Amino acid sequence: MEKHIPKSCWALALLAVIFLTWPQSHVLTQTQTETPLTWDQIDPSPTLKYHNCGDEFQCARLEVPMDYNRTKGGRTFALAVVRLPAKVPVTDPRYGGAVLINPGGPGGPGTMQAFVSGRNLQLIVDADHPEGKYFDIIGFDPRGVGSTTPPVMCFPDPVSQRNWELQVSVEGMLGSGADALLRNWQRTEALNSGCSVFDMSSPGTDEQMMSFLNTRLVAEDVVTIIERHGEWREKEARKIARSDCPMEMEAVLERTRWQRGEEKLLYWGRSYGTLLGTTFASLYPDRVERAVLDGVVDMIKYYQGVGTNAITDADAIFERFGQYCHEAGPTGCPFYIDGGADAIKAAYWELEQQILNVSIPVMASANRGPEVVTWTDIKAIQRVAIYQPLLAFPVLADRMSELAKGNAVPMADFKHGSHFGACPSNKCSRAGPWSLECATSQDNMLYAMSGIMCSDAEFMTTLNKRQFQAGWDSLKSDSAALGDYWAQLHLSCVGWKAKAKYPFTGMCLPGLGFFKLTHSGPWGTTTAHPMLFVSNTLDPVTPLHRYAFIYTRLRGLSWPSTLNIPHTTVAAPSVCVAKAIRHYFQTGTLPSEGTLCEADLKPLVGAPSQAVAVSQSLSPSDRRLFEALMAEVRQGPMFP
Repeated sequence: MEKHIPKSCWALALLAVIFLTWPQSHVLTQTQTETPLTWDQIDPSPTLKYHNCGDEFQCARLEVPMDYNRTKGGRTFALAVVRLPAKVPVTDPRYGGAVLINPGGPGGPGTMQAFVSGRNLQLIVDADHPEGKYFDIIGFDPRGVGSTTPPVMCFPDPVSQRNWELQVSVEGMLGSGADALLRNWQRTEALNSGCSVFDMSSPGTDEQMMSFLNTRLVAEDVVTIIERHGEWREKEARKIARSDCPMEMEAVLERTRWQRGEEKLLYWGRSYGTLLGTTFASLYPDRVERAVLDGVVDMIKYYQGVGTNAITDADAIFERFGQYCHEAGPTGCPFYIDGGADAIKAAYWELEQQILNVSIPVMASANRGPEVVTWTDIKAIQRVAIYQPLLAFPVLADRMSELAKGNAVPMADFKHGSHFGACPSNKCSRAGPWSLECATSQDNMLYAMSGIMCSDAEFMTTLNKRQFQAGWDSLKSDSAALGDYWAQLHLSCVGWKAKAKYPFTGMCLPGLGFFKLTHSGPWGTTTAHPMLFVSNTLDPVTPLHRYAFIYTRLRGLSWPSTLNIPHTTVAAPSVCVAKAIRHYFQTGTLPSEGTLCEADLKPLVGAPSQAVAVSQSLSPSDRRLFEALMAEVRQGPMFP
């Protein structure tokens, strides 16, 4: 599988250097004997027509209407869909169905998650004994995202986009200087005033795509996917069922029959994926069969902006950097100094302030050009460390330790690794702008995020500078570590003009009923099956305490919490949590009330030998779970 580094912006590029090289979007995957399959070689179809795309994966492009309420004509999306088949055929009584996954964002391509994490997630949900259930894993790129066409594009060609993004690092993020707000505001307004109006991927069309990107319509696409999967399942069963045994064949066909208009959802969503899950449950409560929501987004805060800030846990998490560095000692933490956790934390903030005041120039080397190490670079690594302490606390400790010694070369080398070329390849030049030879699924992630988020949360598009400054001040008062970054996300809707044609206006909270987003009185129904919420005790952007006051009052809902600190439980290896999730998918049974799982590892402390020790202490079945969880950790956050 070909690899590349994401090219969306300085922050995502830094993420890629720390964690992962991604599969190219236009090359799906391949075995040694297959020619790489490209998305444009698959014709869109209103049914799921899977094509082998190597390494056991199957790929399809599912055609869905842009506007479900338009009865004649109209534009369509071709959703990119990747399926990792179950270990048993659909005719086997152990076949459990297809689990749809969403990695977060908004704007995260689920096809990439399927390729990168599909086997790990499948191992978690599948049975650990021969008589249990075995599931397909299906990832899809939502409308406007990744390899789904048409994609959200804000530039006439890749070179224009690369040049724009190269300026981001130079300009610096919010908080990087006295005029940072003015510069970022102007740049965002310039970008969004065009991007929200002009459909660069499909000029000259009568329906503007930007009005059809919101989460409510993605939930409708999910209904289409599960319906088309039911249709595919029945056809597949008819192809492989034994015709020489009529009674057996009839039983198989009855078990696999497409339940038209009634197919149920199996789902695992993380971060924004939980918002998609709760939105789906609000609109289609009778279609929920299994739903794991991991790192739960507060619906009311997301859609309306009402409530406490999402980052109230962030500084408490960063406090652990000093604590774990102190516990690890000088051999385990490069940034260790005498004086305890408070001294380490104070040294970090002092060094960050020094770099804010005076950036560090670094001369060219034989392997890279000259660089300037800035406060923005430091904040990017700090943010990732707060999201993924187990993986990124050591990176942060190492880079800051070298900077404290006056050595900015490692940080410059690190920063250099995030750079990308702006010149198109010969193939790209011949194929034309935004051909699949030129674009990758990461090219539009930030722009798709804006398209979805600004359509969902219209209140964010109407803020003036004074209102925005007040919100930014509030975020900084809640978190010195993440306040500026979270405000930068809110800034991404400045100047956004497109409005969702069909906005989400209310929710059906299972057990309590339907709530209009502006009303406090309940009425309605419950989901067909209880949903499972999982969370860490501290999460930097989806804090447990924010939604607990709502969800603890819901009949039939529960979650195992991990006594840990990163974003989503998959980032904090816990065999206990994984087994609870597996048990839920296998039986539908929720954990007992108040379940709390210990994390299996701590950042910095005892690494890397602690992972080996934990693995050796487990049973063979639990060891396989732990190895899958560790693979997820090593891959890092897909979409922070």
